[in-house]
Amino acid sequence: MRTGDDLRRIARELNRMDNQELKKRFRKELRAVAQPYVPLVRNSIRNIPSKRPYTAEGLRGRMVKATRIEVRTVGRDAGVAIRVDGRKMPPSMKALPKGMEGTKRWRHPVFGNRENWVTQKPSPYFFKVVRLAGVAGRRAASQVVDSITRDIR
Repeated sequence: MRTGDDLRRIARELNRMDNQELKKRFRKELRAVAQPYVPLVRNSIRNIPSKRPYTAEGLRGRMVKATRIEVRTVGRDAGVAIRVDGRKMPPSMKALPKGMEGTKRWRHPVFGNRENWVTQKPSPYFFKVVRLAGVAGRRAASQVVDSITRDIR
């Protein structure tokens, strides 16, 4: 298995080489490794227990839209990640993805009514799905890193 350090080292070498085609292939292959997990996470979000049916305009729908793959090949954070990005949520809902996944109860106003608040239990949706597929994903990412390493040499 490769580590995050190996990925950063290869990303650094690719930047030194200034080979745009190889960089592009590296990012594309890393994205392809993570792509199968995005529908799993989105489906898990859709299945969060709720009294209301799922709609694309509702909270769960907005979380589904905010789910994306992030590939970075520069800096200390070089790697591939799947995020439910709070920055893609409406201003009053930016902390919702973290609150839903969290371990503590959280409070929020009922439909924006600041005079009526409710306490809600978290409904973990992310790590339970990603953890199950983690070994296969790490193995696939390791193969991508090995392939690019051979091409660099």
